[in-house]
Amino acid sequence: MDEGDQINKIVLQVALDLIELDRALKIAKEAVEGGADWIEVGTPLIKSEGMNAVRALKREFPNRTIVADMKTVDTGSLEVEMAAKAGAGVVMLLGTADDSTIIESIRTAHQYGVKIMIDLISVPDPVQRSIELAELDVDYINVHTGIDQQMVGVDPINTLKQICKEVDIPIAVAGGLDHRSASSAVNSGASVIIVGGNIIRSDNVTRSASLVRASIDSPILDSELKRPSLEKEIIEIFTEVSTPNISDAMHRKGAMVGLNPMLKGVKMVGTAVTVKTMEGDWAKTVEAIDTAKKGNVLVIYNGSSDIACWGGLATLSCINKEISGVVIDGAVRDIDEIVKMNLPIFAKNCVPNAGDPKGFGEINVEIVCGHQNVKHGDYIVGDDNGVVVIPKEIAYEVARRAKEVEKTEKRIYDEISKGNTLSQVLELEKWEKYR
Repeated sequence: MDEGDQINKIVLQVALDLIELDRALKIAKEAVEGGADWIEVGTPLIKSEGMNAVRALKREFPNRTIVADMKTVDTGSLEVEMAAKAGAGVVMLLGTADDSTIIESIRTAHQYGVKIMIDLISVPDPVQRSIELAELDVDYINVHTGIDQQMVGVDPINTLKQICKEVDIPIAVAGGLDHRSASSAVNSGASVIIVGGNIIRSDNVTRSASLVRASIDSPILDSELKRPSLEKEIIEIFTEVSTPNISDAMHRKGAMVGLNPMLKGVKMVGTAVTVKTMEGDWAKTVEAIDTAKKGNVLVIYNGSSDIACWGGLATLSCINKEISGVVIDGAVRDIDEIVKMNLPIFAKNCVPNAGDPKGFGEINVEIVCGHQNVKHGDYIVGDDNGVVVIPKEIAYEVARRAKEVEKTEKRIYDEISKGNTLSQVLELEKWEKYR
């Protein structure tokens, strides 16, 4: 769609929230092949490469509208002029900017023949601000839920619906959209669908863009878009991602120390039932099985790597209760039986000897397991790499961030598979500290 055309269909705008220009150009090409109409030069890319990023994308895609996400809050006239001269067709300002900045930006935009889009990210009252912006005669309003807001579950669709009732100008929407939520956005009145991570971090950008394009052109009815409960969504995401993805999302934290999988190739996801007991005392460890429910993970501090507090009979009991797995800061035995039952178990050691059921200890108290604090209800994920614990208070945010880590890694893997190296893809030398 040429930037001079009026919107006569729902626009797919792909946001290049990257810092490497070469990667941005390659990904943009794949996105255009998948049906992207507009290409957004994301703020990170502008901060990294300046207006050269806008120029480069305009040279590469002369028939596509280039959107410069300047996130301007001051000196609007100057920044609009810069973006327009570099080749942008739409310039993005922040809704928190003063009216005087927006008015001057609109005057400059008219002078250079470009459009103004106002981003409502972090605006305290987006509906009221949209009414004010419409009166200022902006071209587009962007209902935008920022990445950090998305991670804690903020959804732009409800705000979009309210704003569409109040103003009569084209509305864009952004914030974690995929091919399903893009349909909901169209049904709610959006004219521009902005998708970033779910396209540009995909291992197949063209396919992902095509999915969004198809859902925009033939939107699914909202009644058919059933979202799982929050707890189910957390479990689903943790099942899809790896423990390294999760640890990266937690800033390299959460990994238990010294605990290894007793079985390879099995995944464990669930919420913790905690047990604290004495060396070799296995009474509370098996009593906790009766306390646990389907989908729980038993997390046990036993204090000894030389005396087993767990074995085959306890494992069979867990199978009967549909418990998801067992994590033991201590030792297990009967590993041959455990392997046949295929229940994920993580422990420090495997030994033949067990202790006695003396009954010392407590269930569902806060414990330390593998040098990590664990509370009842925390999320526990284990795979061949080891075990991570995610505090229940931040589980949704960590799950969403881990999914973004996974997407990024898949995209980088795809680029390396085409003949690059990791350092080349990430331009490591360029971004080394103090260079």
